[in-house]
Amino acid sequence: MPPMLNRKVNFQNKFHFTSLGCARNLVDSEVMIGILLKNGFEATTILEEADYLVVNTCGFLESSRQEGVDTIADLFKQKKATAKVVVAGCMVQKHKGELKERFPDIHYFLGSGDIEKILEAVQAESKGDGVTDARSYLEWGEIPRMISTPKHYAYLKIAEGCKKRCAFCIIPTIKGPLKSKSVEQVIKEFNVLLSQGVFEVILIAQDLGDFGKDRREKGALASLLKEMLQVKKEFWIRLLYLYPDEIDDELIAVMKSDPRICPYLDMPIQHINNTMLKAMHRTTSKEEILQTIETLRREIPDVSIRTSLMVGFPGETEEQFQELLDFVKAVPLDHVGVFQFSLEKEAYAAKLDHQIPEEVKQKRFDRLVAAQLKAVKKRQKRWIGRKVEAIVEGFHPDSQMLLRARHRGQCPDIDGQIIINDGRKVDTFGQVYEVEITDATDYDLIGAVLGKVGCKKQKTKLALL
Repeated sequence: MPPMLNRKVNFQNKFHFTSLGCARNLVDSEVMIGILLKNGFEATTILEEADYLVVNTCGFLESSRQEGVDTIADLFKQKKATAKVVVAGCMVQKHKGELKERFPDIHYFLGSGDIEKILEAVQAESKGDGVTDARSYLEWGEIPRMISTPKHYAYLKIAEGCKKRCAFCIIPTIKGPLKSKSVEQVIKEFNVLLSQGVFEVILIAQDLGDFGKDRREKGALASLLKEMLQVKKEFWIRLLYLYPDEIDDELIAVMKSDPRICPYLDMPIQHINNTMLKAMHRTTSKEEILQTIETLRREIPDVSIRTSLMVGFPGETEEQFQELLDFVKAVPLDHVGVFQFSLEKEAYAAKLDHQIPEEVKQKRFDRLVAAQLKAVKKRQKRWIGRKVEAIVEGFHPDSQMLLRARHRGQCPDIDGQIIINDGRKVDTFGQVYEVEITDATDYDLIGAVLGKVGCKKQKTKLALL
């Protein structure tokens, strides 16, 4: 346990936080923020007035590492002379030496598993680091956490690390082996979030379906969801990152059993050609993926499926890419993220022959994005004329004459939203309303609010926003 109550007098106590990368990183950042706040430090959004500038980095891809370098460089340009910079996270775990060489004035380093040492880092009189062999962090016990998302939703990390060995991925190298929280700990954190007014709880892990497998538990995710549904409150549960081989009849039955589990799955498939899937070390075939999608559509008709697809994996032929392109055109998917293969030196795929030229990757990327946009625009039209329950989240960034909302099939930050052009019946944000969908754009829907849905939610008065 860190020295949680070491409240020494500190006149330089303002900190500014930057969290990069995935939602799992964001949860770690929220823990660090909570520790600092509990120990008398003050958060500020104004970089120039901060005494401590903390960056929680991502090291997954070259592009994310470059973002980390650019962010740190910007902090050093803008910070006041006496401010100290603390760098934490995945990039530190694997590239601390490079960061030290590039930025010799970094005050302190923390690895991706050393989150609870943040107090030690900011209080250190001289430069140092608290990097250990712990490559990932899971919150336990009474460690404080300050939610940084809007009050009506929050992420709940139920596992860290990964037991899979996809050929293109270095997550197991960065984050280490799979580690799952106990069911009791997850339920405890779930109840804490609900008690704080959170309505939508988004479960995250590298692969939710592997939850409990480090303890050789079968069906652990479905069992966990059943436990969460025992809580007699109104809420939404959303599932992120669930690989197709983990979606079985038991899990589908639990999702169908209660509308509080959003009919939504983030199911990364990466490719549809069997030769490519095998080369990527994926455990599902084209036939199994298609069967899973068909089963989901049949059993949960309103399910929204998000996936990620990769172009330019070593050895990908034009014919194999065309098969992926045809798949996107033919199979209804609601949200699609398209990525180009990134050569990571520690990944198995870096050693493969027949690396694809960058210009070919870019052309395939552009073609696939165009095809999926056309398919999504067509699929969006099915919502027109329907009435849905949606959380009205706030004003639209383009105009305070418009509001923005999300229905169960839309995840914050990564999916489209509902643009509300008639919000006269909205008197609070963060609450569920009935919305009639009147039109659709590329990725967003357009709708009018009909009235409140009769359950209590986190309320934020419009006058305070």
